Amino acid sequence: MALQISATNPEHPALLLELPWHLPLQEWPEQYLVPLPRGISRHVVRYARAGDEVIAVKELARRPALREYELLRDLDRIGIPAVDPLAVVTGRAGTGGEPLESVLITRHLSGSMPYRSMFETTLRPATMHRLMDALAVLLVRLHLAGFAWGDCSLSNTLFRRDAGAYAAYLVDAETGELHPELSPGQRAYDLDLARVNISGELLDLEASGALHPSVDPIGFGTEICARYEGLWRELTRTSVYPAGKYHYIERRIRRLNDLGFDVAEMQIEHASHGDTVTFVPKVVDAGHHQRQLLRLTGLDAEENQARRLLNDLESWMATQDDYTPDGALPGARPEVLAHRWVREVFRPTVRAVPPGLRGAMDQAEIYHELLEHRWYLSERAQHDIGLDTAVEDYIRNILPKARETLRPTTD
Repeated sequence: MALQISATNPEHPALLLELPWHLPLQEWPEQYLVPLPRGISRHVVRYARAGDEVIAVKELARRPALREYELLRDLDRIGIPAVDPLAVVTGRAGTGGEPLESVLITRHLSGSMPYRSMFETTLRPATMHRLMDALAVLLVRLHLAGFAWGDCSLSNTLFRRDAGAYAAYLVDAETGELHPELSPGQRAYDLDLARVNISGELLDLEASGALHPSVDPIGFGTEICARYEGLWRELTRTSVYPAGKYHYIERRIRRLNDLGFDVAEMQIEHASHGDTVTFVPKVVDAGHHQRQLLRLTGLDAEENQARRLLNDLESWMATQDDYTPDGALPGARPEVLAHRWVREVFRPTVRAVPPGLRGAMDQAEIYHELLEHRWYLSERAQHDIGLDTAVEDYIRNILPKARETLRPTTD
């Protein structure tokens, strides 16, 4: 069988052909390798250089290599934190014609570390808690996307520092399965595997003397379950609010955003004794909100501004009599409602602020400021004060003070 390279980028095969595929991976000469720390793996893994890129090369049988390659591509398409798949090389043969295992090639995740490298210096318990937080978030994201990992562990995860916290990335999808939705039993199985695997890995570290003496391996293995369950409950629970307390909805959206999740769908069911709000969180890629806002409304804004405006648009649409969440007839299509929101809500609100008081703020930033002010006033009043009242108070009490603060001194 001839050597075959299946790649995501047409430039990669030419670069990859320069590597010594006729040799088993463990025999590759040092000239091809990059000395980076590697985690524990059931397969032979090496870091190499292909052109200007550092790649991770994993040797395994043809069928699981192709399967993992496709799973990683699926995870990439739905925006899950995982290593980036580049290629699969099959049909390898040694110098004597003997068949060699296929390899899966992924891009090296810059700045990432396997957990054993992090334990070269004894980690404090507080740092380990942050690692558990990151791993719990990753597992929740996978489950929300319908991905059953099948082998959640520290060994199958890469960690990267993220402004005082850690971000976790899936690095091994060999045992994974992607479904439209996971059952409670599938999630529980994944979580139990995580508990057993993590406890075992920490016990191994304890035996080698690399674990902080105050850390209980069994306790930390159980902790991942508690952190996962708390996060899953926060993301999927149904909230019931009294009529008129719409600022509570915004509070819940903010809490979900703070956890690192975006509200891609929001259903509001009006009942006689209150509003039932069901959130369906979805991890989305960078710039998603900018593109979605531009597509729906024609407004061009920064990412955080766009997220804020889309949240307000979604809340407003849910109050319209002709709104249907899926855009099906006889309800108005989301694009139609979005342009009505721009015409009837966004533009009149922004125009209510005198041009001389706006300073350098663009329209999206002005609207964002007004929404923030409405949130603040509604929290203080413990009821939704409405956008018109917020605009009046903002113009009367906030903008004059802001301009006075920005006025240059003459001393």
